[in-house]
Amino acid sequence: MASIDLPRALQDYFAFAETTPTRNGRRFSITLPYVRPDGRLDRLQWWYHLSPAKEKALGDSALDTLRGEAIVRFTVHIERWLQNTRQDLFGDGAIPQVCGEGNRVVAAYKVDPAASEGMPRDDETQEAGGSTPTESDHHPAPATKTAFG
Repeated sequence: MASIDLPRALQDYFAFAETTPTRNGRRFSITLPYVRPDGRLDRLQWWYHLSPAKEKALGDSALDTLRGEAIVRFTVHIERWLQNTRQDLFGDGAIPQVCGEGNRVVAAYKVDPAASEGMPRDDETQEAGGSTPTESDHHPAPATKTAFG
């Protein structure tokens, strides 16, 4: 099942554009930029057309009506694309990321230095488990033990 995990509605990530009108009508596009798993920027686009006759028939609300329909269709297209390719759409930034289902890399967050005051830094510990040289001196290894047990 396709997964969309974004802090805002999907359509908030869309970019809208109109090309130069022609005698055949007006053409519009909706673009969803995204970052691919390899880190490259890519996009999905949805194009729609408003003929002069349709614009005249629908009146002043023609553009808003057509745009609303295009947003719904594009959203369904994105959901199906994610489901068919078994990908997730996620992210906290301005441009979402896409990756294979279950392959998200969890980002490491910066630690507030004030929250970790008094804790030893990584370069102050010598052994796994956080023991310092003075602590390990109190527990000498038995002389009969070898590296292999």
